[in-house]
Amino acid sequence: MLVNLTDYIASLLRELELVLNMPTSFVVMEMLGTVAFAVSGVRLASAKKYDLFGAFAVGLATAVGGGTLRDLLLRVQPFWTTNAVYFLCCAFALLWVMLFRRQLVRQENTWFIFDTLGLALFNVIGIEKSLNLGQTWWMAITMGCVTGAAGGVIRDVLLGETPLIFRKEIYAVACACGGVVYIAMRHFGVPGSLNAAVAIVTVIATRLLAVRFHWHLPTLKGE
Repeated sequence: MLVNLTDYIASLLRELELVLNMPTSFVVMEMLGTVAFAVSGVRLASAKKYDLFGAFAVGLATAVGGGTLRDLLLRVQPFWTTNAVYFLCCAFALLWVMLFRRQLVRQENTWFIFDTLGLALFNVIGIEKSLNLGQTWWMAITMGCVTGAAGGVIRDVLLGETPLIFRKEIYAVACACGGVVYIAMRHFGVPGSLNAAVAIVTVIATRLLAVRFHWHLPTLKGE
């Protein structure tokens, strides 16, 4: 049975490599980002006392929303329509929250951790996919921001909250910082996996530091 599971996972990774046009390491990041964002969506939906279907829908929208908008802008088939694994990842996230709900609720920063992780992972995925499709560097950075941040916008709208990207907190700007680092390192020939790791750490560090030291962009005043 273990052999069959290993063969299935290997086959799935090969299939996703062809569909996403990215190496295995980026496919793994895609799956981790999907679970992380789905958990953040389901966690917030549970705090609003949504039923199971509602929580799953919010988790799914959070996980695939940014990538869907990216693919539509790039005029390619939305990634999640190519394989049911994305639904399984979201179902796993729902099950995880159900099983460990008390621990997740008790640790108030859990949502922040999963949201930041999903933001960083999806940002890199969006940049790499855009570059593989022949987009310019500035378009790739933009698509990285869309991939990382748009899912959170959809989640917040579904939950009746002001989207985080429009508040004082550094969010999409963290993606832009990671994107600049990714493009610069790629220009100098840094290997893809190392490049991705540094860009992910940049996004996470930027957001953590912004929250720790209360960094934010100037607000627009009406008067």
